[in-house]
Amino acid sequence: MNLEKKFEETLKKIKISKSEKILVALSGGKDSAVVAYLLKKGGYNIEGLHIDLGMGKYSEDCLKKIQELCRNLKIKLWVFEVKKEFGNSMCYIRSKIQAEKKGIKNCAICGVIKKRILNKEARKLEVSKIATGHNLDDEAQTFLINIFKGSPELSSNSGAITQNKKDKKFITRIKPLFYIAEKEVKAYAMKMKLPVNYEKCPCAIDSYRIQIRNFLEKEKTRSKENIIHCLEKLKNKVNELKSLEKVFYCENCGEPSRKNICKSCELMS
Repeated sequence: MNLEKKFEETLKKIKISKSEKILVALSGGKDSAVVAYLLKKGGYNIEGLHIDLGMGKYSEDCLKKIQELCRNLKIKLWVFEVKKEFGNSMCYIRSKIQAEKKGIKNCAICGVIKKRILNKEARKLEVSKIATGHNLDDEAQTFLINIFKGSPELSSNSGAITQNKKDKKFITRIKPLFYIAEKEVKAYAMKMKLPVNYEKCPCAIDSYRIQIRNFLEKEKTRSKENIIHCLEKLKNKVNELKSLEKVFYCENCGEPSRKNICKSCELMS
């Protein structure tokens, strides 16, 4: 089955309508570029959002590629500038947090902050869904990370469509590449000559995910698919436990959280 067919079948499986307004989280990389390209090609109603981390030339190159992509696809692009909104670049914010809270990895900090920004900006733009570029390899890595860290329940929200508790402040996320291997996505992006920054994030040098990624790179796509099948089998049982959980609103920022204070505010306080 080719990539385009897998992509469309995933959208049918999670019942995405072409009348919905979808915000595509654009990083400048191949995965989100392919998501935007195929959603637009399929006639879906999309806009793009890029979180500019203010990380020098790397961020500048990412933004240029995204601007070119959005011009080519004729879609609206929104840019959230971390430096403008928070007063400093992500590098400075990360360093300050790490100086006070030892042992927290670069990607963990960036991921938490970006997730909060994305959800909040999506509400402002009144979209019904957020589309991200997470692929099969990404999801297999995340599931293994959660198992190795003794927290498999954290993967219960994962899937081609998010399984969060329904709440007015949660914007549903979709992952149209959920069943598609990274190597297929890269080959497709290159074949379509999409404007993509293939450089790795300069700060992604110490994350646990990199260790898991290096381990899984030696495995065949079928092995990664089997990991996802295991995730989907376990999800219903884990969700029975999670159904007892309550959604809190952070006492500092008002965003939805698992606790009284959200992870983002914990890091930045």
